[in-house]
Amino acid sequence: MGMKILVLGIGNTLLTDEGVGIFALRELEVQYGAREEMEFLDGGTLSFTLAVPISECDALLVIDAAELCAAPGTVRSFEGEAMDAFLGANRKSSVHEVGLLDLMSISRLTGHWPQRRALIGVQPALIEWGESLSPLVAASLPEICTTAARIIERFNHSWRVE
Repeated sequence: MGMKILVLGIGNTLLTDEGVGIFALRELEVQYGAREEMEFLDGGTLSFTLAVPISECDALLVIDAAELCAAPGTVRSFEGEAMDAFLGANRKSSVHEVGLLDLMSISRLTGHWPQRRALIGVQPALIEWGESLSPLVAASLPEICTTAARIIERFNHSWRVE
């Protein structure tokens, strides 16, 4: 069997732009369809139970709203050590029960933090009650999906090279 890629969307779809990771995950799932080597997981607002699927994947792609100190709808990706550094530097309070930093720590302790990993962060415009994305963040969905596709291709390429 080849590499297993876990695409993890994080967020709360009841809090406008906080749900961007889930909205992007749904679009990617439609684009990629049912591929044996890919798992699409709605991580909701995170929990320790996500440590299990993370431990079982070869590559991890996380999509979430993030404080990027940028214009609303800005999309940035962080790969490998850059992802770890970004998570470590952004210890802000979160609406999530467990933060990505906590999951990274658990995974590292158990020796299951994927070598191939990336985070796509999206600057929210609005986080308040609402079941749809703000126009600026909704407009960034195509860029999020394109960025995700490039990262997935790099994961696949690096796997084939080894």
